[in-house]
Amino acid sequence: MKRFFAYLSVLGSVAVFLISCQSQQQNVIRIGAAGPMTGDQSKMGIDLRNSVELAVAEWNQQGGVLGKKIEMLAGDDQADPKQAVSVANKFINQKVVAVVGHWNSSCSIPTSKYYSDANIVMISPATTNPQFTLQGLKKVFRVCGTDDQQGRIAAAFVLKTLRPKRIAVIHDKTAYGQGLADYFQKALGNGAEVVYYGGIVQRDPDYKAVLTAIKEKKPEVYFFGGIYPEAGRLVRQAKEVGLSIPMITGDGVYDPTFVNIAGKAAEGTYVTFGKDPAGLTTARSFNEKYKKVYGEPGPYSIYAYDAANVILNAIKATGSTDATTVAEYIAKSTFQGAFGDISFDKNGDVTKAPYVVWQVRDGKFTEVK
Repeated sequence: MKRFFAYLSVLGSVAVFLISCQSQQQNVIRIGAAGPMTGDQSKMGIDLRNSVELAVAEWNQQGGVLGKKIEMLAGDDQADPKQAVSVANKFINQKVVAVVGHWNSSCSIPTSKYYSDANIVMISPATTNPQFTLQGLKKVFRVCGTDDQQGRIAAAFVLKTLRPKRIAVIHDKTAYGQGLADYFQKALGNGAEVVYYGGIVQRDPDYKAVLTAIKEKKPEVYFFGGIYPEAGRLVRQAKEVGLSIPMITGDGVYDPTFVNIAGKAAEGTYVTFGKDPAGLTTARSFNEKYKKVYGEPGPYSIYAYDAANVILNAIKATGSTDATTVAEYIAKSTFQGAFGDISFDKNGDVTKAPYVVWQVRDGKFTEVK
């Protein structure tokens, strides 16, 4: 009999624990932040996480949303599509209502279907491959521009300013890198001859064979579609093999880490990225708050912060965490972000995404006027 009552006591304790856990879950709203938190692209994932964490902390200081505290859950996808899917499934099991992420196109595209099917809103701060928002998924958005946009800007700059007759095009074989390289090449049209087109392997320490092959084709400029770790090694090794021509590349290289990797070889590199938000009052406020907690913001920090605030403002405005309701509100509304007004087109892309060309000068990115 004593064992029976002891058994009942254990059952009772378990029941109380489960009820308590369920109550706690009902009193919080969970937001996911997904990106490469470890590995050679971890700088970008950590920037993303910090920005969402900052936005959530600000909302919680004001009492949360819908009378509930907001909890941010971080997911490390390691810039790997398979790991990204694992993160998505974990978020789904953890009952997140929305996700800010992922950072890489190769991670955002496969996970978007998982989030959509699970009735979760997804806003990427950095995914630029156009395919991301062309899948007909009504709960998927981005607050950055697209590769076809920056590919056109890069091509126009090369043809009008650098005016080469011969160009080499290389990429890192990812959804982002190859996509951007292809859009750049398409935008060139007949303006210049592409004398070399090929891919490199991410995280390969030695690209000298590829660079030597490019050198033999005698291009005057080379374009790279990829991320800053590979770009840093490319420009450094290009100098070592005697390939002294400028690189032009995309937003995945716009970070001080590129300069740290490349050293003096980074000088003169051209990069397409968004306009500098430093002149905006709203951006200055964000920068000051971010610096106090985390240090210098990264290039996509402000985008992640705005993405989190779009989600939370939509939840507040609709009085709901239902993804369909929240997504419908996001799609038809204009939000005041740290980077200015944010609104979306029918695909979930921002209606304003201006790209400009930057150049590394004296170790810093300087906008090319």
